[in-house]
Amino acid sequence: MSKASRRATVSLLAFCAPALSFYLVFLFYPLLSAFYYSATDWNGVFRTYNMVGLNNYIEAFTKDTRFINSLTYTLRYVVAIVVLENILGLSVALLVESRMRAKGLFRTLFFMPNIMSAYISSLMWLFIFTKVFPQVAERTILTFLDQSWIGNKDIAFISILMVALWHGTGYLMIIYIAAIQGVPSEYIEAAIIDGAGAFQRFRYIILPFLMPAVTVCLFLTLNGSFKIFDTVFSMTKGGPGYSTEVIALNIFRTGFADNMRLGYATAKSIILFFIILVITVLQVTATKRREVEM
Repeated sequence: MSKASRRATVSLLAFCAPALSFYLVFLFYPLLSAFYYSATDWNGVFRTYNMVGLNNYIEAFTKDTRFINSLTYTLRYVVAIVVLENILGLSVALLVESRMRAKGLFRTLFFMPNIMSAYISSLMWLFIFTKVFPQVAERTILTFLDQSWIGNKDIAFISILMVALWHGTGYLMIIYIAAIQGVPSEYIEAAIIDGAGAFQRFRYIILPFLMPAVTVCLFLTLNGSFKIFDTVFSMTKGGPGYSTEVIALNIFRTGFADNMRLGYATAKSIILFFIILVITVLQVTATKRREVEM
């Protein structure tokens, strides 16, 4: 290696050192610690604990029905959010970009919910579900609004979806708008001259150019929906009963709220980590391959 190459390598390492140090201390080391403590019965308070090996993982899949139910509920939520939020985000982006005037206003209006914290948004919608909707139903013909939006487990699932979609769609809209603006206008103009309809232009011209944005948006929604916590915690707290308890809330209760089994809760978080890792790798691989084909 020449002197210039060594100098360039040292400069690069020096430039990356602060970020790399931050990553090792605050992300990589805690991850390794999580693997270690997941094999213990540590309660998070006392320094003494016992090694239990894989017993925590075996218990999670064989004895803990609440964990299995929360995992099933979370998977159901993930599928709904990934599909609906991406469809709505793309639809809103196409709608906004199709307007010749007031694009900035509509972008702002649709993105504004994302500025608010999910917890505050959930509390606001909780007030709407419990106080506003019954009043609207009483004074209008919209009588279907007067129902137990939080107390019924099936309707509570729809309520959580509504809040999550209202809060997150605007962020995906911005990503899709950026991708739509990158579509070469001459391709669309040529398709119009050839007589292609709106759906044909979208399917064969616009969508292929949007695939990188689709990859990013699917990645974001998959990761975010698996880790949902604040919306459910603020609206239903996992109720009625444990019917809307998501996996993140189940982990929190196991480690801090119910019986202070932090080692067992860590094992559950490792399970969630691998579930997200496997699904994300499969999703990115599939959509990246689709980008190449396009």
